[in-house]
Amino acid sequence: MKTTILTLSALALLSTNTFAETKPNVSAKEASQIFKVAGFAKTKNGWEGNCDTGEITTYKDLNSDGLKDAVISDYSTMCYGNTGVGYHIISQQKNGTWKKIFENAGIPTFLKTKGKDGWPDIENGGPGFCFAVYRWNGQKYDVNRYEYNGKACSLN
Repeated sequence: MKTTILTLSALALLSTNTFAETKPNVSAKEASQIFKVAGFAKTKNGWEGNCDTGEITTYKDLNSDGLKDAVISDYSTMCYGNTGVGYHIISQQKNGTWKKIFENAGIPTFLKTKGKDGWPDIENGGPGFCFAVYRWNGQKYDVNRYEYNGKACSLN
């Protein structure tokens, strides 16, 4: 019994450390610029958008242009239905300003396939078994195809 408890405790500790997400390290100044471009306002509870408080969940160069990009996630079943999450992609420009590239309800998965200017395709996940994959056309992200587990699917 004692061995079982120790083993379970060790597994719990290992899984906590293995799967713990680390928050991106974003300076307060840059975070402020990123949130403002996405339409969030600073409150005593954090950065609040139209739905709920947001957090920067990704902060890295997504399209290999040498500039940082950020993904803000916010959570609300009132706004986002069964998925319960939405995201906003904000991109740093060459002049140092930030620009909103895309926003959507769902859980973004950045794929290896790419659209124009090196922007990764985005599988827009959530409940279900067939997800829209958005591709950057140089102006905006549009639905390019539907996939489930990397295979084509149809909503019909």
